[in-house]
Amino acid sequence: MLTTRLTERLGIKHPIIQAPMAFAAGGRLAAAVSSGGGLGMIGGAYDAGEWIAEQQDLAGNQSVGCGFITWALRAHPQALEEVLARGPAAVFLSFGDPADFVPAIQAAKVPLICQVQTLRDAAHAIDLGAEVIVAQGAEAGGHGERRATFTLVPEIADHIARHAPDTLLCAAGGVGDGRGLAAALMLGADGVVIGSRFWASDEALVHPAMLQAAIKASGDDTLRSTVTDIMRGFDWPKRYTGRVLRNDFTDRWHHDPEGLRAVLAEERPRWQAAVAEGDARVANAFVGEVTGLIHDIRPAAEILHDIVKGAEQALAKSFTR
Repeated sequence: MLTTRLTERLGIKHPIIQAPMAFAAGGRLAAAVSSGGGLGMIGGAYDAGEWIAEQQDLAGNQSVGCGFITWALRAHPQALEEVLARGPAAVFLSFGDPADFVPAIQAAKVPLICQVQTLRDAAHAIDLGAEVIVAQGAEAGGHGERRATFTLVPEIADHIARHAPDTLLCAAGGVGDGRGLAAALMLGADGVVIGSRFWASDEALVHPAMLQAAIKASGDDTLRSTVTDIMRGFDWPKRYTGRVLRNDFTDRWHHDPEGLRAVLAEERPRWQAAVAEGDARVANAFVGEVTGLIHDIRPAAEILHDIVKGAEQALAKSFTR
C-alpha cells in the first residue's frame, strides 16, 4: 500500500484522484474510483447544476468530489453553492483565478484542490489557502498550457517545501500507469490526478467508437488546438488550448482557425453529428499523450488497482538495484 500525505489528509487508500473530466466524468465513474480507494470526481464543467445533481445521485453513498472550470463557473455560481450543500469530498477548481470562490469553499470546510499550469499560479493558489495543488503538464488531455509535467512538478514541490510545507501536491499530465505514479512520487508529489486512463474505462461517459480510436492511437497522434472549442462555441481564455486526438478535421483546420470560424454554419452541424455518432474522423477525442499507453477498456477500479500495483513494483525495483 502506498501511504502518502494525500491519503492521510483525504482519508483515501491510494494516492490517486480521478480528474473531473468535462462530459466524461459522471457519477458512476466517480463512485467507481472512490470505491476502489481513490478519490472520484464529477466533472461539473459548464453545467449550471442540474446535471451535476443527477450525477451526485448516481454516485450513491460513495464519497466523491466535484470539479469546475473556474472561468465558466462565474456564469452560474449557484452550481457551487448546490454542490457544497451536499458535502462533497473536495472541490476541484481549474482554469482561472479561484479567488472569488475560496471563501464559500472554506466556510463549508470542504478541501479545496486547485489545478495550475505555472509556478506563478501555484503560488497564488497557495496564498489563497488551497489544500492541494495539482501541477498539470502539457502532456495532459483536455485543456492546459505549455509546461511539461517532469519539470513543473518538482519546481512547485520546491516552492511548497520553502513556503507552504503543509500544502499537498499532485502531478497531472502523462500519468497513466504505475510508472507514472512512481515517477510523480519521486519528483516530490504526494499523489497524482489521472484523467485519460479513467476516460478509457467502462464507467466513463464516452462513445465506444471514440474509445477505440484512442486505443489505436499513440501519443504522437495528439495535439494542442483551439479547433474543438471553436466548434463547441466555448469562449476559452487564449492561454489554454485543448489536447485532442488528431484527425482529418484538425488536419484541415488546426492552422486556420479564422477560416473555420468563417464557415461555422456549414461545419458545426457536421461536427456535432460526428460527436453523436462517435465518428473520430471528424469529432475529436479529448485524450492526452498517455493514449499510447492505453490498450484496453476496463472497470475503473481495476485500472486504479493495476496502477497502484505497478507503482509499488517500480518503486521496489528502483530501491533494490
